[in-house]
Amino acid sequence: MIPVGLRIDVDTLRGTRVGVPNLVDLLARHHIRASIFFSVGPDNMGRHLWRLMRPAFLVKMLRTRAASLYGWDILIRGTLWPGPVIGKRCSHQIQAAAKAGHEVGLHAWDHHYWQTRLAHLDQRSITAEIQKGYDLLAEILGRDPDCFAAPAWRITPEALQVLEKFPFRYRSDCRGHSLFRPVVNGRRLNSLQVPTTLPTYDELIGLECTPETYNDHLLQMIRPGRLNVLTIHAEAEGISCLELFQDFLDKARQRDIVFEPLGKILSQTQQIETSELHLTPVAGRDGWIACQGGISNSLEPANNS
Repeated sequence: MIPVGLRIDVDTLRGTRVGVPNLVDLLARHHIRASIFFSVGPDNMGRHLWRLMRPAFLVKMLRTRAASLYGWDILIRGTLWPGPVIGKRCSHQIQAAAKAGHEVGLHAWDHHYWQTRLAHLDQRSITAEIQKGYDLLAEILGRDPDCFAAPAWRITPEALQVLEKFPFRYRSDCRGHSLFRPVVNGRRLNSLQVPTTLPTYDELIGLECTPETYNDHLLQMIRPGRLNVLTIHAEAEGISCLELFQDFLDKARQRDIVFEPLGKILSQTQQIETSELHLTPVAGRDGWIACQGGISNSLEPANNS
């Protein structure tokens, strides 16, 4: 068997209300549990439209056919009026995902704000953003969230240090190649990172494959003997690409690929690396993301109890 960590990012009201129930039902039929990361604050994702003035973002929107992929309600949400607070509107969907056995973690309070403003925020502002999301998600679940995943793989040294104050079992803030503890300003942090290793749908479509060839292309990138972590989005694979994702799961089963929550992948790992993080552009995305660098120190035994 080839284990693959399955991470589901939920960025919007529609993704929470429609995409999450669709994915929970589909995964139940396949006896799969995943790690689901929720944005619980205001849905202001439509404010990304101003980025159309940037050529790279406009090309991506056209390449991925964003209007049909995400829906116009997502693309204009929060532009003409304040965005609705997702956690208040969709607490039932979040609770249902937890009751179905999925790991439930925090993605963001305001996804758009984090993605566009993080690089300019000080530690006090970052703490306030995380605390608001943490408190609401804990209220919905009746317990502490399991984990955290930075929106759009955007994390800074300041944010990494702030997140150390929260009792997340692990975090998934970056792209990378192995489980590791990050180094900030020469100091190793205690947090465990489970990075995404595989590209997302919107990074591949129109560049390396078409919707018709996407599943086979992605499956060929899953390799035995290495860390495989796939991130999907409730707004894409849970709605417009739901049939495509169902076909992906069918083909994966034929290849003896099994999907697990990131926490289970972590618990099965014998050693943890220590690595730095670098902010860098990635093909298929607009702007920078955080990526794992080389190994800074020797391996340490994992302690996942």
